[in-house]
Amino acid sequence: MTQAAPDGASAEARVLDAAGELFYAHGLQAVGMDALRTAAGVSLKRLYQLFPSKEALVEACLRRRDERWRAALAAYAGDRPAGRERLLAVFDWLGLWFAEPGFRGCAFVNSFGELGGTSPGVAAAARAHKDAFRRYLSGLVAEAGAPAPLTDHLLLLAEGAITTAALSGRAEAARQAREAAQVLLDAASRPS
Repeated sequence: MTQAAPDGASAEARVLDAAGELFYAHGLQAVGMDALRTAAGVSLKRLYQLFPSKEALVEACLRRRDERWRAALAAYAGDRPAGRERLLAVFDWLGLWFAEPGFRGCAFVNSFGELGGTSPGVAAAARAHKDAFRRYLSGLVAEAGAPAPLTDHLLLLAEGAITTAALSGRAEAARQAREAAQVLLDAASRPS
């Protein structure tokens, strides 16, 4: 039996933990508030005090996932030497993520696919995540001394690898995208 949290912060964290896991594993529309309440060990009243609607909870989950996802990626890549190695480390990290049990692709694309057309907040959260990822890649491209247009090419490789890994169930898409990124970097560094 789950014990009630002594304060609101830990109850909120439990709700976000439970919602993040359930939404990612089963989809946003398949998970009801009763299931979330049970998984988090809070009353339905407390759940609605914390998040007045399911949409508000979904948006909070997406913001939290964005922060954690980007921080994990930056920490992994940040341990590599600046420049080309750090940029290619993005694809290595993606491969590790793809190999995790329960990997279901990008939570932001999944959420946008389910609710993006009817929920401006979900659509905005998905766009904000993709924009932040692009800005991060842009910084790595600049750090590697590569031309700025390479950012969008690498973004497409990464996003394509995420989708391919989710659909195929195979993590090798990250390796393939990394190899393609190396080809692009090599071509960009050749004198004209």
